[in-house]
Amino acid sequence: MAIQADPVVDPERRERLLAIVDELGPAFRERAPRYDREASFPFENFADLYAAGFYGLCIPTRYGGLGASFNDYMQIGAAIGAYCPMTALTFNMHTQTVLWTGFAADDLDMSDEHRATHEATRVELYRRIIEEGALQSQPLSEGIAQGATRGFATTATRVEGGYLINGKKIFASLSGAATDYNITCVETTEDEILFLAVSADDPGVEIVGDWDPLGMRGTVSRTLLFKDAFAPDSAVLLPPGVYNQLAERWSYVYMTLTPAYMGLTKAVIDFVQEYMSSQAPPGITSRREVPQKQQGWAELQIMYERSRALFDKVCDEARVDPTPEMLRRALAASYTVMETAPEVASLAIRVCGGLSLLKSFRLEQYYRDARCGSTMLPWSAEVCLHRLGRHAIFPDDEQ
Repeated sequence: MAIQADPVVDPERRERLLAIVDELGPAFRERAPRYDREASFPFENFADLYAAGFYGLCIPTRYGGLGASFNDYMQIGAAIGAYCPMTALTFNMHTQTVLWTGFAADDLDMSDEHRATHEATRVELYRRIIEEGALQSQPLSEGIAQGATRGFATTATRVEGGYLINGKKIFASLSGAATDYNITCVETTEDEILFLAVSADDPGVEIVGDWDPLGMRGTVSRTLLFKDAFAPDSAVLLPPGVYNQLAERWSYVYMTLTPAYMGLTKAVIDFVQEYMSSQAPPGITSRREVPQKQQGWAELQIMYERSRALFDKVCDEARVDPTPEMLRRALAASYTVMETAPEVASLAIRVCGGLSLLKSFRLEQYYRDARCGSTMLPWSAEVCLHRLGRHAIFPDDEQ
């Protein structure tokens, strides 16, 4: 039977969801300095998101969710990021699981048996998210190798009723806040990548290490250790073999870190506009009258619009099985958004002047947060440059 999918393009739906973000956003912005100062998780913001139904943002309406499309999510994530980048980044880790198991999985090939099993799995997952507020974390990195389908040493050993998980994940956002840790691991007998959930309450899960980073401090991305943690068969979120298919055919899912930084760039622009618009005391030339400041402000606007235009273009065309040219554009967009954010924040400090370095102004935090994006896997700035540097000049299997 055909799946009753929500419309991919629904302007009224997006407008309605963005309006909710604008209602919640001012409180997010006010809380952000405290989360940054304490390096603490934005629990209050997530309580607001849950109350607004946003835990189910990308859960299809047929399961009780809000039915947002991939492009909807990217724009909504950017809107959240303009108020609190840390919240946008951590909310992405939750929403990624819904995207992967939802319409992305619908576009991938599965046997009838796997399709039926997957349907039962996600029905329960979505129920827990909507009814119980089950918050999902999706830590993938292990610090071994770059790439979406390699560098995994965490193992899943088959036992009766499920798998025993052993290994670690680094930079695991929502550590201590999530209900489930949804991870990639290697099945020891079949040597294939599984994507499955481990309950945060499992005695085999341990959170270790300090958390005192430069930026994005509210993500609380500590290290997870798994020692014989148990994942039942019902916790396998994608059937065997489907994760590799996802990485190959729905590569846009690796762009979902960019909305936080697109929103952050907008936040910097908004800050500079407000700062430069303020009147100077009598007898003092205001910054907006200084030609060098005007030029810097003009450059900032151009940098933002370049990044936004490419981001929007790629989000609009995202789909399963992108052409090589579409994939090239997606990599270019990821690189551009992640690299433009710190460039804009740096220039903004010069334009606004030394006072903007004080922690009493938001720009100082924006600058630190912006420095983090280009390092984030699997599509870090270096990965994007590597793949773009080989695009179209090597055979497809060598790119």
